[in-house]
Parts: sequence; structure tokens; C-alpha cells
Amino acid sequence: MDTRLTRLDLKNFLPAVLDLVLPRVCVVCGRPLLPQEEHLCLECLSDLPETRYATLGHNPMADRFNAKIRVDEYEPYAYAAALYHYRADAGYKKISQALKYHRDFGTGRWAARRLGARLAASPLFADVDLVVPVPLHWTRRRARGYNQAAVIAREVAEALEARFSAHLLRRNRRTRSQTRLSGGDKDRNVSGAFSMRKAAGNPAAGHILLIDDVFTTGATLAACHRALRTAYGPQVRISVATLGVVGE
Repeated sequence: MDTRLTRLDLKNFLPAVLDLVLPRVCVVCGRPLLPQEEHLCLECLSDLPETRYATLGHNPMADRFNAKIRVDEYEPYAYAAALYHYRADAGYKKISQALKYHRDFGTGRWAARRLGARLAASPLFADVDLVVPVPLHWTRRRARGYNQAAVIAREVAEALEARFSAHLLRRNRRTRSQTRLSGGDKDRNVSGAFSMRKAAGNPAAGHILLIDDVFTTGATLAACHRALRTAYGPQVRISVATLGVVGE
């Protein structure tokens, strides 16, 4: 018998037995998890490369995003935050990939709750009253069965005690995957790809938070921002948050 079982109380006994039958592993490193660990082992959790951007009005992610949305007209500064640095050569990218590609809702919601907690503790995001996910095209949504951004957004909205609107935006056409496109190609790929859903109306808001899984160049979120601006004037701040951020 696994010696860990001899040190467990009744509360932890059943999960430990299940771990022997269907072992849970760390999303990042693949090591078997102990009964008290969730999704990440304690070592990987302690090394999670958090950005700490939620409390910084100006940070590299926010500066990059504002450079994309500030063109000709006045635009209030958009706050931007991510839970962790998404590094292509590190296992932490698997956190968002687990949700997006492997239907690991447990890990996705766990990470989203951590993101939500960071945002809720920040005065920059304290007045967010509407949370909106980046939408999928209906064909991709039907094939995948869910929108990973909506899974994240729902948890963030709960943490912020804000309204959640899954259908405020629509994706007008099925765009190519952004993964292997250059920065300019990403902008062109999503240009005009999003619009407001007329049937959803325009719920009152003072600070809207756009949610996606990963921030790379910000092209997709900027395109969603432009769509929201067709219905909301500059008196409404529109900010963004993601699980991971690339290139920081």
C-alpha cells in the first residue's frame, strides 16, 4: 500500500484512493500530485511566473495594448493584466492549453479564479461592472463544444461581482488561427471580425473587462475593443485580462 494512505484522515482518504486508481498529475511538470495538491504540484505552484500586472496601471502588456487601440480619437487608458508569463519553452503554457485544447475545465477554472482574485484585490479593476469574453465563431464553438474565454470570464466576473455577458459580441467570420501569423498578419486576420450583437442590447457599463486566454500581440482583443466602441463612448473604460501573456 502507498505509505501516504497511512497518514490520511477520512476527509482525504477517498481522494487518495482515487489517485491510486486514476492518478492526477501536475499540469506543468507531469509529476503525480499529492492529495493536498490541485492541478499544480507545490513546487511548480511556488515557481508560477506571475506578472503582478493587476496592480500596475502602466505595465508592458498595458502599454502594448494601448498602442494598438489609440489611433486618432481620444481613448481612455485601458488597464491590462495577466495571471502569468506564457513562455513557449516552459511548462506553464500548458495551463491555458489544458483548457483550450484538452477540455480540462478544472485547471482552467482554477487559473481563472486566481486571475479573478488578483483583479478583485486591485483598485484598478474594482469598478469593473461588465465582463465580456472574446467570442468564437459558431462553427469553431460547435466543434469544440465550448468557448475557453467564456469559461475564464465567468469565473472572473464572479470574483469581481460583475455582470457576465457571453453574447454581447459576435465573431462575424471564421478567422485563421493566430498562432503562427506575424504581428501584421494577425491584425489583418481579425480586422472587422467582431461586432456587437443587436439582440443582446447594450447593457449599461462604466468599466468593461474583455477576457481571452492568452495575450500575444493584442490583435484579437483590440479588434473586440473596436467593436465595443461602436456602442460605448469614451466615458466607458474598456480593459483586458488574460491567463497568460506572451513576450514579457
